Amino acid sequence: MKKIEFLIKPFKLEEVKNALADLGIYGMTVSDVKGFGQQKGHTALYRGAEYQVDFVPKVEVELVVNDEDAEKVVETVIKTARTGKIGDGKIFVSEVEEAIRIRTGERGSVAI
Repeated sequence: MKKIEFLIKPFKLEEVKNALADLGIYGMTVSDVKGFGQQKGHTALYRGAEYQVDFVPKVEVELVVNDEDAEKVVETVIKTARTGKIGDGKIFVSEVEEAIRIRTGERGSVAI
């Protein structure tokens, strides 16, 4: 099993979620986060005063999939979340040793 974590622009979440649902991927955890990388924030205007916003809002999505689905998920996220502009996000893929469903005690891929 693979854990796929990705950070994307918030307005892309619904589109990515629908594209993953088309692949049969439904279970995911979504968090609103803030961060910065090459984007280095931006300036904003509040009550006539300009100020620097260092952290940019992003959405972090985490999901665990079977090994054979991992590459399809990654390619779908890349295709769907890409705008071609700086700050499109990052994807991280890692191994999952075990998954256990607390309610039933099921283990492995049936638990995801």
